[in-house]
Amino acid sequence: MAEDSVDVLIIGAGASGAAVAYGLAETRMHIVCLEQGDWMKQSEYPTNFMDWEARAAGPFGNSPNHRGRTTDYPINEDGSPIKVANFNGVGGGTILYAGHFPRFHPSDFRVKTLDGVADDWPIDYDTLAPFYDESDRITGVSGLEGDPAYPPKPSLMPPLPLGRSGTLMANGFNAKGWHWWPSDSAIATEPYEGRDQCINLGACTTGCAQGAKASTDITFWPHAMRAGVELRTRCRVREVTVDDDGMASGAIYYDENGNEQTIKASVVIMACNGVGTPRILLNSTSSRFPNGLSNSSGLVGKNLMFHPYAHIFGVFPDEVDGPRGPHDCIWSQEFYETDTDRGFVRGFTFEGARGHAPVSIAVNGMLSGDVPWGAGHHEVYRQRANHICGMVAICEDLPEAHNTVTLDPHLKDPDGIPAPKLTYTLSDNSTRMLEFSIDRAREVLEAAGATSVQSGYPIVGGGWHLMGTARMGTDPDQSVVNEWGRSHDVKNLFIVDGSVFVTSAGVNPTRTIQALALYVADTMKQRLANLFD
Repeated sequence: MAEDSVDVLIIGAGASGAAVAYGLAETRMHIVCLEQGDWMKQSEYPTNFMDWEARAAGPFGNSPNHRGRTTDYPINEDGSPIKVANFNGVGGGTILYAGHFPRFHPSDFRVKTLDGVADDWPIDYDTLAPFYDESDRITGVSGLEGDPAYPPKPSLMPPLPLGRSGTLMANGFNAKGWHWWPSDSAIATEPYEGRDQCINLGACTTGCAQGAKASTDITFWPHAMRAGVELRTRCRVREVTVDDDGMASGAIYYDENGNEQTIKASVVIMACNGVGTPRILLNSTSSRFPNGLSNSSGLVGKNLMFHPYAHIFGVFPDEVDGPRGPHDCIWSQEFYETDTDRGFVRGFTFEGARGHAPVSIAVNGMLSGDVPWGAGHHEVYRQRANHICGMVAICEDLPEAHNTVTLDPHLKDPDGIPAPKLTYTLSDNSTRMLEFSIDRAREVLEAAGATSVQSGYPIVGGGWHLMGTARMGTDPDQSVVNEWGRSHDVKNLFIVDGSVFVTSAGVNPTRTIQALALYVADTMKQRLANLFD
C-alpha cells in the first residue's frame, strides 16, 4: 500500500473542488485533488454523433444508477420520489448541467428572519458578492444587466438570444404583467478566455462538444493546474482518516486498479456534493467518531434538500426553436418571495426552456398516448416537433431533518464501499408551491398562444441539486461546519460543496457553490497562521 503526504487534500473535482483548488493555488502549498471519475473528452460527447439521443440516455445519462460507468457508485433511491442526477468525472455535474446560472437573492440568506421558517445563514449576500464576481469572471457569464429581481450585478457577455421560444414566452409574461428577464447563463455568447462561442448545438445537458458551456474542467481547473495543483483521477475515496488527536490525517482510497492507497494531508477539504460528502463522512468511523466524522451534532446526512421541479410545456401552432440552442433562454422571478396568500412560504423561479429533442418527442409521446402508434403517427408528430416550448418551476425546498442520506447496509460500489441511501418526502409546502406554479405557467403559455399545455411534478429524474446534508452555522449543536466552512469537530476539515447549504433558495445552486468555495479558500488564506485555532 503506497503512501504519500501533501499539504492540502481536496476530495472531488466538480464545481466546488475546482473553485477551492483555484482559490488556494496561489499559496503554493502542495495541493492534491482526488477525483473518482475521468477527464472528459469533448470529442466523445453525444452531439458529435447522429445517435446522440441514444448516447445521452446511456453513458451520458444523468442517473448514475442507469448510466453505470465504472466511475459511478450506486444509490438506493427507493425511498425518494426524486432521483439523483449527477456526473462523476473532472467537472462533476457541470459536465451535464444546462448552464442556467442564477445567483441567490439577498432574502435567501435570511429565511428565518423574513418568513419564520428554516434558519438564517451565518453569512449574507454581501459576503459572497465579491466571490460571485470572481467566479463569474473565471466561468464567463452571459446575461443582461439591470434585472429588477436582483441587486446590481455585472454581465461579462451579451445574453443568450431569446429565439422564437423565448420571445413567445416573454409575450406571455408581458400579457400577464409579470416579471421576466434574459437568463444569466454559463454559456459563452462570444469567444471568451480561449473558449469559442455557442453555435446552438442544443443538447447542453449531454456535455458541450463546442466548449462554450463553462464546465469546470475547462474553466477553473486549467488555471489551478498551471499554478501547481495536482489532480489525480480514478481515485475513489473510502474514508477520511484521523490521528490520535482527532485531526483529519488524510484519506484511504482505491486507485483505478482497485488497489488500496493512503494519502496523508495537513488539511482535508470535502467537495463531493450533498450526497457524496455525507456518504464519505458517515463511512469515516473511528473510536473518536463512532457515528461518522464531524458528526457530533448528528446532522451529517440530515436535511437533504433537492429542488422539486414542475414541468409545463405548450404546443404552439407556429414553429418555435425545437431543441436548437441552449436549453434556457429567459427566467421569471415574479413568484420568488413569500406571499402567504398563495398558501405556501418562499417561492420559485420559472426557467424558460426550448423544445424537446426529436426522438424523445416520438417515444415519450407514444408512451403517454399523445402521439399515436401506427396510423396518424406522422401527422401528430409533425404538429409537435419544433412546436413545443415551455418552462420548469424551480421550487425552494425547505430543510427537514427526516430527509436524509444514510449508508445502505447491503448495496455497495465496485470497491466495496457502502452506497448512499436516500429517504426523502415531498413536503406539503412544496406540493402547494408546485401546483401553484403549474397554474401560473399554464396562464403564461395560454396567453402566449399555446393550443394545449402539459404539466406534471415532481420531475422524477430531477435531483440535480443536492444540498443541506452538512449545514453551515455558528452553533456546533445545530450545524456541521462554521461560517467559513470549517468543521466544528475537526479543525483541519473543511466542506465547500452544496451540503453546507442552510436553505436551498429557488434557483440553481452552482453559481453559489462556486462562490462559497472561493469564499472558504479566501478565509483559509487569511487565517493560515492560526487556521486550526
